[in-house]
Amino acid sequence: MNRRVRLTIWSVVVAAIIGVVGFLFPNSVVGKIVGTINGSYASAALRATVPIGFAALGGIFAEKSGVINIGLEGHLIISAFTGVAVANALAGPAGATQTTLWLGFFAAVIASGLLALLFAVVCIEFKADQIIAGLAVWLIALGLAPFASKILWGGINSPSVGTITNWRIPILAKIPVIGPVLFNANPTVYMLLIAVPLTWGVLNKTAFGQWVKASGENPMALDTVGVDVHRVRYASVLISGLLAGIGGAGLSLGQAGLFNGSGTTMVNGRGWIGITAYLFGNYNPFGAFGASFLFASLDALQLRLQQVGFNVPRELIGIIPYVTVIIVLVFVGHTRTPDAAGEHYESGEE
Repeated sequence: MNRRVRLTIWSVVVAAIIGVVGFLFPNSVVGKIVGTINGSYASAALRATVPIGFAALGGIFAEKSGVINIGLEGHLIISAFTGVAVANALAGPAGATQTTLWLGFFAAVIASGLLALLFAVVCIEFKADQIIAGLAVWLIALGLAPFASKILWGGINSPSVGTITNWRIPILAKIPVIGPVLFNANPTVYMLLIAVPLTWGVLNKTAFGQWVKASGENPMALDTVGVDVHRVRYASVLISGLLAGIGGAGLSLGQAGLFNGSGTTMVNGRGWIGITAYLFGNYNPFGAFGASFLFASLDALQLRLQQVGFNVPRELIGIIPYVTVIIVLVFVGHTRTPDAAGEHYESGEE
């Protein structure tokens, strides 16, 4: 049994003990904390997982192919802004409809994909340093979105456009406990729950997935068997941008109903947490989803604790993902990056 499995088992055991203590002593501090965890809390945590989880899945595709995309935060910002901007522009006198919100959603995904394509050209064709290029993507998005907001709306925050409504699955939504959580949810939650096993299947059960992994581990061997390494990397980075675009659109149109450009924008580090999530999950989509849900749950718990009188600083919760990754790397085991990640490749080079 490896260390990661042991850590998972111990985490489940500790969580179970805390739950039992909270149930037996409802008036204790532990009891009050456990009392905040219910179906609505799980629903909120799943919604909060969407931008982090999609960013993590996108990062897996890019980095598995050998391209380190640390600009995921920028993709979330651009897509979050574009979705609201397009939905607001298409809205009629009565405001945005579900149709205009979905049009904004797809426009957001396309915008993120185009940004990823630009990043791919810079890194693959012009051999720019991938870390610097990724930082540039983030900084451009961080400055461009609030600037465009001022032009469109006279301020860095957009007007409210509403949110995409939940999809309720009849009969299943009535199942106790899990029904309201899993079967009366925002469409972006369903997308994430489908995207996780789909990503795993593509990477592990298809020829394209094998090409992606070979591109990041041994691009020369992939080139030798006649597969264009550049095309594989382009496709992987584009998928990375599209997935992150769903996350950003899910944040603005699936949850907030507007774009907030103040500070680090409404994205507020979720792209960076997505990177830590797939590192924590060791590039496994299921592990990345679990880490994303853990980090989102902690953020949602912080809000619940404030409601019951525990004033936990948001900044303290914010550093947990990064501290967790450090703990995993030090005490659990090494997260192995693809051998050729960050390296440029030219066909026929020795």
